[in-house]
Amino acid sequence: MLLSRCTQTNLFLSLPMITDTLTKPTFKKAGADDFFKQLNAEVQQRVLNNRRIQQVIVVKSVLLVLLYFAFYTCILVFGNYTPYLFTFYIATGLTMIMVFLNGFHDAAHGAVFKSRKHNELYTYVLELFGSNSYIWKKRHLLLHHPYPNLQHWDIDVKQSDIVRIFPESPRYNFHRYQHIYMWFLYLFYTLNWLLVRDFKDFFGTKDNYLKRVTDIPAIEYVKLFAAKLGNLVVMLGIPMLVLNQPWYMVLLAFLAMHITSSGFGVMALLSTHADEDAEFPLPPENGTLDMTWAMYQITETKDFSPDSKVANFLFGGFNHHVAHHLFPTVAHTYYPAITPIIREYAAKYNLPYRSYPLSEAVRSHFMLLKKSGSKESLFVHGEL
Repeated sequence: MLLSRCTQTNLFLSLPMITDTLTKPTFKKAGADDFFKQLNAEVQQRVLNNRRIQQVIVVKSVLLVLLYFAFYTCILVFGNYTPYLFTFYIATGLTMIMVFLNGFHDAAHGAVFKSRKHNELYTYVLELFGSNSYIWKKRHLLLHHPYPNLQHWDIDVKQSDIVRIFPESPRYNFHRYQHIYMWFLYLFYTLNWLLVRDFKDFFGTKDNYLKRVTDIPAIEYVKLFAAKLGNLVVMLGIPMLVLNQPWYMVLLAFLAMHITSSGFGVMALLSTHADEDAEFPLPPENGTLDMTWAMYQITETKDFSPDSKVANFLFGGFNHHVAHHLFPTVAHTYYPAITPIIREYAAKYNLPYRSYPLSEAVRSHFMLLKKSGSKESLFVHGEL
């Protein structure tokens, strides 16, 4: 039953005890008239009984991985011709993002295959891309999903002091220009992930949110370095050895791959939580937020271009982000059918559901950067 699956979303209530002075946040208990109980039952009846939709994500996830390997093979086969070298590097990078958005992300939530083991195996595509699936899942499932936009907890929003989003984050003079320079820096998002971010999660001591909720096993340190070295060997070393191209041309194609894939992926990542109307609450001192889990999720999450079939295909349900946060263990292929039901309940119960075109969502994010980088406190924040 869906109800039993959805209760998995509340597993964060049994997180390891926090080791610093912050109290673990909890949510107000849902009453018998809670909208989500009715919404949950209706989604089960109207949508989730269609098993064909589940089969679509299995096929999609597998085919995208095969496409990734096909484009990489084309680098080695056709890469002596420089235009093809750049074309297939870029195609490999864009497919990498599609695998992440359409397959890996769902598998990390246990939503692609029936078997937990098969979902777990699929998440190792992140090691193929040079990252660490263990730490990503801890970051995403234990910190972001329970507490989107919650200051001192949501690690997916708070990533670096280079950009200021949280109201309580320190403000530096250069932040007044962040709405300008982040257009450029966001193009290096995947390269930063490969070379910087994972190391900060494993070894950083400042604002290391992850180490509040997990002790990183020793084997993950080995996997971290092995994955990054393996990725650099495969994506740089082998093409440099095999192709009749100068080393710097291969390096430029590698950089072009990361720039284009970052631009593609960041559109989805920027457009779901951090906009100019977003709230970034502080955790209450007593640890209890004055709203239910479901109400918090719909308050802190928004959709972008949910009626676009192109966006549905490319972004793997990230554009149906409200549905994803309310039903995280459900495959994204169901979300186009779930979102209209959420809209019905939003109209019926006056819920704060929000949806924007992708272009407006991106624009709003940079307006947030402009406001949050100014000297005045222009945030919407407080306690929930």
